[in-house]
Amino acid sequence: MQIQSIWIENEVTGDVLGHPHDPKDTNSDIIVTLIDGSRWVATFFSYTNITSLTTKNSTTGECLNGRYFWASDMVLVDEITRERIEQVIMHLLTAQAFEKIFVRCTTDADEPDKAGRLSDSA
Repeated sequence: MQIQSIWIENEVTGDVLGHPHDPKDTNSDIIVTLIDGSRWVATFFSYTNITSLTTKNSTTGECLNGRYFWASDMVLVDEITRERIEQVIMHLLTAQAFEKIFVRCTTDADEPDKAGRLSDSA
């Protein structure tokens, strides 16, 4: 498997207030396009972001008041930076674990829009 491109949501969007993301406390959808044209998606979370989300959920009531957290196709990392994401993806490809973690995109709805956002179906 050879990589053609890696799209990182946080490189095209800001946080909810439009500020740059804190790489140590954020999450981001990642789309990897391979040379064969296939696209694969996973969501990367920083370790700190899991704590921030469960703390938020404990006050909003989500996920049984923060008692659990889940996300499909989740990858946990120390920081959400292009360098770290590329390192992880290369490691997963080398370890032949990429297809176990990333999910193949099957529709155009899995494509980022002009603003760089994914639809809710991804």
